[in-house]
Amino acid sequence: MAKKKNKKVIRYRRRLNTNVGIIIFAIIFIYLAFSVYTYMKKEKVQFYEVVEGNIVNDSQHTGIILRDEMVQTAEDTGYINYYVREGKRAAIGTRIYSIDQTGSLAAFLADNPDANASLTDANMTDIKRQLSSFSLSYTDRLFDEIYDLQHTLEAAVLEYVNFNTLGSLDALIEQTGITFQQVRAPVSGVVSYSIDGYEGMTPSQITEASFDRSGYAKAITKAGQLIEKDAPVYKLVSSDHWSIVFPMSQEDIERYGGKSQLNVRFNTNDLETTADFAMITGSDGKPYGQLDFDQYMVQFVSERFVTFEVDSERVEGLKIPVSAVTDKMFYLVPVSYLVPGGSTTGFLKEVYSAEGTTAEFVPATIYYSTDTDYYIDMGDQAPLKSGDYIVKPDSSERYQIGRTDSLKGVYNINKGYAVFKQIEILKSNDEYYTIRKGMDYGLYVYDHIVLNAETVYEGELIYQ
Repeated sequence: MAKKKNKKVIRYRRRLNTNVGIIIFAIIFIYLAFSVYTYMKKEKVQFYEVVEGNIVNDSQHTGIILRDEMVQTAEDTGYINYYVREGKRAAIGTRIYSIDQTGSLAAFLADNPDANASLTDANMTDIKRQLSSFSLSYTDRLFDEIYDLQHTLEAAVLEYVNFNTLGSLDALIEQTGITFQQVRAPVSGVVSYSIDGYEGMTPSQITEASFDRSGYAKAITKAGQLIEKDAPVYKLVSSDHWSIVFPMSQEDIERYGGKSQLNVRFNTNDLETTADFAMITGSDGKPYGQLDFDQYMVQFVSERFVTFEVDSERVEGLKIPVSAVTDKMFYLVPVSYLVPGGSTTGFLKEVYSAEGTTAEFVPATIYYSTDTDYYIDMGDQAPLKSGDYIVKPDSSERYQIGRTDSLKGVYNINKGYAVFKQIEILKSNDEYYTIRKGMDYGLYVYDHIVLNAETVYEGELIYQ
């Protein structure tokens, strides 16, 4: 029997082939992953774009409107119809309303429904304007004004229809033989149909109770309504001069004291104007403010109480957030030591060596200046340190660096890194500063600044 041959198979390890491309790709991937991770974890620096603006310290008041008002009463009993709309100016002799003693005119209009005119586009525009104005100024605190608006709009719609109808039916009514009494304006003035009992009140008669609106009501006689003789039916405002009287607190007295004019803003009418101002004493001995106007009376002819704002202080400048402002310390250097000429500003610093003392020019960034001093950096990388001496150009006079002062400013990031810019605050509130514009070494409109100054440091790179 043949001897079995012993075969032994030895496996050799494969040679490891290193792929350089995969290694490079892995390194790049790890680097990118780390960069994304650190970017996501890093607190983002938010910026603010500088804009022109102002801060207005205003206060809101509610006052009583006083005018030269003449209440006209009905000359007889009958059904009333109007010819002039609320707030329109009427000349002497203008037909204001008519009295139908028998009711024949009302019967004629009822028997001829096709003769009744509808609202015109101008009428609808005026009604929409009143609704829009009311909605802009409405607050729950003045809920009772809704009822005044309801009565005003109801009267306006009836008046518009009545005016449009009577204006087109004069000839036809005359042909039917219907007779009615026509009443004309005794003087020229603006017509209003709101009667509230405050007509004829003078500023000296004002008391604190005058501003209690819980019992206030105004009567508006509607077209077609039966009225009694001597009942008030409309009033004429014969002068464009009108006043607003409002209560004043001790703070108001201190704020407005000594002023003869105030800037007044009516938000409901989108109106801003200047009024003559005086402080008066009411019949109850309390202080009140009086604002006098010579225009815009027509816009408020239907109102007795009006809410307005007084702009006691208005400052124009650049508007920046309070959070963007910080303080920074600087060295003070006399202006006479600046090296004149050249595109780079700097000073001559004394340098000591074995060969002796020499003056070496060192550039320095100026952050602010006064008539006597420049403000320069005093950080770790600053070219001048406390105790260094600088030399006045063309002179042997020396000055030792040491005096310091602080400035308020923000970090400008237009160049991609944080640069301190000095500011001068003109006015402030809880959220914003108004700062002076056009300052040397200062900010300009559309500059980008760090929103929160505490999140960066001078010279830090900022990615916007």
